[in-house]
Formats: sequence, C-alpha cells, structure tokens
Amino acid sequence: MSEKIIALLVAFVTHVIDAGGYVGIAALLAMNSSGIPLPSELIMPFSGALTIYHVNSAGQLSLPGRFGDGNVWLGLICVALAGAVGCNVGSAIAYWIGARGGRPLVERYGRWVLMSHHDLDRMSGFFEKYGSITILIGRMLPVVQTFVAFPAGIARMPRLRFHIYTTLGSLCWYFCLATAGMKLGEKWHTDPRLQDWFHRFHLVVEVAILLGVVWFVWTHVRRAKEPQAA
Repeated sequence: MSEKIIALLVAFVTHVIDAGGYVGIAALLAMNSSGIPLPSELIMPFSGALTIYHVNSAGQLSLPGRFGDGNVWLGLICVALAGAVGCNVGSAIAYWIGARGGRPLVERYGRWVLMSHHDLDRMSGFFEKYGSITILIGRMLPVVQTFVAFPAGIARMPRLRFHIYTTLGSLCWYFCLATAGMKLGEKWHTDPRLQDWFHRFHLVVEVAILLGVVWFVWTHVRRAKEPQAA
C-alpha cells in the first residue's frame, strides 16, 4: 500500500515536470507554497537530475538533459528560478488569504490541507518573535515552507520585502536541492553501488515516509476534533 501511494506521488510529480518543463516546476512549487503539501524535496532533485537526462518514450532516463540545453549549471539556475517564480505565485495566494480574511479565513482554509490551529499558532509565534526573517528561513525548512506565507499575510508584512525574502530563500534552497539531484544523476549509471544502495534501502525509506504521513494526518485530525469535544 505504501509503495503504491509513494509511486503515485512520484509518478505525478515526475510526469508534470517532464511534460510541463519549467512551467511544470513552477506549477508544482506554486501548489506547495499555497498550502498544498507537495514536497519540494521531491520536486527539485528530480528537476536537477533532468539537467543531465530526459525521460525517454520507455520511461527511462537518457541523455541529453531536459533542461539547460547541454549546460548543466545553466539548467540548475533555470530550474531554481522556475521554482522561485512558482513559490512567489503560491505564496502570494497564501499571503492574500491571510491578509484578506485574517486568522479566521486561514483557519477555515487550513482545514482542507490539514493545517491545524497548533501549526498556525507555532508559525505565528515564530513570526512575531523573529519578524520578517522568518520568511527567509522558513523557505528552507520542510513543511514550514508550505504554510509560512499565511502568518505573513495576517501580519500584513510589506509585500516587497515579503517577495524579496521569498525569492532569496526559495532560490537558495531549490538550487541546493537541484544540485543534489544533479550529483545523484551524474553517478546513477556510472556507479553500480549507488543503485544497489538505493534498492537496499528503498523499503526503509518508503516505510519512513508512510509513518511520517500517518503521524502527520493522525495528529492533525486529532487536534481538529479537540475543540469539538471540549
């Protein structure tokens, strides 16, 4: 069951990136930044690997690269920029929700993506304590990056500063993830130990991800029911 869920998520992400190119990357990261938890840690490494390979008709990785026109580093910069554009689009939506409707609208919207009162309290508290730098740091933190724009909107952080920090934080993080994917792609067909290691720990990774998802959903559903029980 876990393998099917993960395979479906991976297939969706890889298909969108391969079919949509830079637009596909931007669209996925826009979803991630607007409150839909699609992990950038999956999106960007695959995008980085496609600076070396493309997905052929048989569904396998083949030379040359999908991005960068043969220049790997140009491809990495371009995929990171595409991700940053998508991040700004999605973040603008989340910011608008927070600024337009305040905390009540964010709480109502957050229920659909399992963002609990606890999550909002924690991010709002962090934002109030550290200010605008929260946006810069939050763009490089898993899960936090998905919801961090909401408290910025509630606090009505200056829009220019918000988008500057969003761009800087996401660009750095996405470039690092894409570079990691590129480095992995470089060795994929040349170092048999890499594929052996990957298949050896494949099940462990799947179980870890599944347990993480189950824990996330269970804790958020439980917290959502607590006010009703009170």
